[in-house]
Formats: sequence, structure tokens, C-alpha cells
Amino acid sequence: MDRKIKPYILLLPAMTVIIGIFASGLVMGFAQSVGYFPVIGLKEVTFKYYKEILLDKGFLSSLKFSLYTSFVSSVCAIVAGVLLAYSILQSKHKKSIEEIVYKLPIIVPHAVAALLVYNILSQSGILPRILYFLGFISEQSQFPALLFDKNGMGIILSYLWKEIPFVAMVVYTVLSNINNKLSEVALNLGANKRQVFWYVLLPLIMPSIASSFIIIFAFSFGAFEIPYLLGPTSPKTLPVKAYIEYINSDLSHRPYTMVINMILTFVSVVLIWLYQKTFKMFSRYRG
Repeated sequence: MDRKIKPYILLLPAMTVIIGIFASGLVMGFAQSVGYFPVIGLKEVTFKYYKEILLDKGFLSSLKFSLYTSFVSSVCAIVAGVLLAYSILQSKHKKSIEEIVYKLPIIVPHAVAALLVYNILSQSGILPRILYFLGFISEQSQFPALLFDKNGMGIILSYLWKEIPFVAMVVYTVLSNINNKLSEVALNLGANKRQVFWYVLLPLIMPSIASSFIIIFAFSFGAFEIPYLLGPTSPKTLPVKAYIEYINSDLSHRPYTMVINMILTFVSVVLIWLYQKTFKMFSRYRG
């Protein structure tokens, strides 16, 4: 019993501060979202702000745009990351490739990544200049506008630059610890490399793939920097929309901000629940 309780006792001081700050912010945010904001004279608890936000076309378009950019970037990152991890596993120079993939993109902050994408892919960026110099385009303006567009390509590309190495490293860690005899047995029984990957390796790395998808989807859905720097004027992602409402000089808009924040929190809680359920499901499958 002492061994079970001791870790929680040691973590109690730090967790008290962290949970206290988080809980107090959550309570204050929820109170303001239901109209209790005494600073500006709002003391009546009401859910009208939730109703107005959920029926607002601007909010719905922002929700769709956030889900779209998060889902597309997460799916593409999973596919590319798994293939990259498998290629690293098959490579003879695993260590050097692993270090390059891990250190360069992952350690760079998202704000810096957004600036790098802007400098490379904007119509006045490095790539259009190279294409213009090589004669592929007659003007730099002929380069497709990938940034600030309604399709969110700039946001998605920035996410991919950060997320693909993360997925690759998570999956590679699992792949490198799988017993090679499983693949050798399958090859001896007549399977080719593609069949070994699909029917032997892929089922074994599915827990890491599922967890990686939930993690990067949750992060991209709640991220602020990249959508704010590279996103279109309309529609905006939910975090950017919440920020704009928050800095509004009219404090009566504050409950709308907190409603959006509560919705983001709810989605995060749901994703955490799915994360736990996913691990339980795969644990039962393995058992």
C-alpha cells in the first residue's frame, strides 16, 4: 500500500499547483460562459450564449474548418509517418537518418515552423523564386497561393512538417522493438515484404498509430499559432476565433469567448477518453 501511495504523495505539491490553476481557470471560464461576469454587471446564469454560438453560422464554419484542417493533416501525417518509420527501419543508415528526422523538425517551435513555411511557400518565397529562376514559371505570382487560402493548405503543410517526424519516431520505436523472427517466419512461409508489413507489422503498431493520431489531432484542433499566422481571413479556426472575441474592447463579448473555450475543452476531454479507450481495446485484443 505504501508503494502505491508514495508516488502520489511525492507528486502532490506540484499537482496541487497545476490542478489548482487549471481547475480555477476552468471554473471561471464556465461561469463566464453561462453569463456570470459581475465585473460588467452580468449576474444572471443563462445558457443563451451557448445557444447563440451553436446556432451561429460563423461558429459552425470555424468548427468545420478546424475539424477539416486537423483531420486532413493528422491522416496525412499518420500515413507519411508510418511509411517513413518503415523506411528508416529498412535503411542501413538508421542512426543518421533518425537523428536528422527527429532533431530538425520536432525541436523547432510551431511559430518558427509557420515562418519557415511562409518564407518557402509564399508567392514571394524561396520555392517560387527557384522555379522562376529555372524557367518553370514566368512570374512568381503564377505560383499557387498555398498560404492564407480557404483550403487551409498553409496550415496543413505546417502541421505536416511537425507531425510526420513525431509519428515516425513513435512508430519507429515500436517497430525497432518487434522481434525480427516474426517477419522471418512470414517470409519463409512465402509472404513478400508488402504482405509482411500489412499482415504482421501493421497490426502490431496499430496501438501506437491510434494514439499518435489522437495526440496530433487534439493538438492541431486546439493550436493557435499556425492558424493565426497562416490561416485565411475567413473562416478562422476556433482558437483564433476565441482569441478575436477575447480581445474585443466590448467586454460583453467575453461570454462568447468562454463558450468557445468550453467547447474546445469538451473536445479535448472526449479525445482523452478516446485515447484511454483505444489503449484498453488494444490491450484486450492482445490479451
